Amino acid sequence: MAAERDYYELLGIDRNAEPKVIKNAYKKMAGKYHPDRNSSPDAESKFKEIKEAYEVLSDPQKRQMYDQFGHAGVNQSMGGGQQGNPFDGFESVFESFFGGGFGGAGGSRSRAARGADLIHEINISLEESFSGCEKTIKVMAMETCGDCGGSGARKGSTPMTCSHCNGSGTIRMQQGFLAIEQPCPVCHGEGKIIKDRCPTCRGQGQIQKNKSINVQIPRGIESATRMRISGKGEPGQRGGPPGDLYLDIHVDDHTIFEREGNNLTCDVPISFATASLGGEVEVLSLDKKLTLKIPPETQSLSHFRLRKQGMPILRSDNRGDLICRIIVETPVNLNSQQKEMLTTFANSLSEDQAKHSPKCDTWMNRLRKIFQTR
Repeated sequence: MAAERDYYELLGIDRNAEPKVIKNAYKKMAGKYHPDRNSSPDAESKFKEIKEAYEVLSDPQKRQMYDQFGHAGVNQSMGGGQQGNPFDGFESVFESFFGGGFGGAGGSRSRAARGADLIHEINISLEESFSGCEKTIKVMAMETCGDCGGSGARKGSTPMTCSHCNGSGTIRMQQGFLAIEQPCPVCHGEGKIIKDRCPTCRGQGQIQKNKSINVQIPRGIESATRMRISGKGEPGQRGGPPGDLYLDIHVDDHTIFEREGNNLTCDVPISFATASLGGEVEVLSLDKKLTLKIPPETQSLSHFRLRKQGMPILRSDNRGDLICRIIVETPVNLNSQQKEMLTTFANSLSEDQAKHSPKCDTWMNRLRKIFQTR
């Protein structure tokens, strides 16, 4: 039997490759050898090897076992792609003496394989994050073939039990004291042989489809959050459970509000007269109008906090705060009479500059001290 190829070599990547590099390499290789796109005789087997390599290297635990023990560590052939026991090959030694392996009666193993997980990115608005929303996303994923029901055999036929291994998927090689189980070279560990392959899925039991999935985005979710939707990944093989769908949430920037944790911040422009004399201005949160009281002599860049008017806190009935940053607007497009009145007003203030403009007076005094010391 031919030796199993190195998973890193199959994907054309280094052994220290990052998860993103592994994913990109898989997409490239899978697209190259997919049986629907590549008609060469060995395309189907190569595609299967590439998918198997990705399922192992994209899972941190399986990858660690593979790096440490090789193919025996992940037990791909005998364990259907799930994390394996690197000492599985020696279980039959104990079976010879005690009538069973570590796994229970007869050391039997399930070849069921869990479906692959899917990752999808989704953008939502700040308003959708505030109120929660339902989104319909489309993902390319493998699905159970409807024509063969996942068996891989042409409709009306069934896979045959492998006569070489009697359907176990493994053969036992014994030499003296040592007995080791290996994948059956005839059925390649499947336990069954498909004589008449399903033309739709080419015997794979699965086909790639663009499917729509409705997902519920909870209120208050933050950007860069990853959601897990159980059972919405690719279907399992040989009766295995489906994988999960992971959603990477990105919240778009807003034209007015900025989010800081569970708080919202926004700039509120007010007139020079309102800043000087005080008053009330109307502000908006994401769900209603609010009244903000401006005290007399308010300076630009002052901050006012409106309690519990910010973002909903995820999985809670509470909310963050709305923080209003005051911007005092300088009057523009003045007519001659207004300019004259403003000049008279400014002259009246200059008689006691320190009293009316304490920050400006302090700043000027600091400048004088700096230049006097030079």
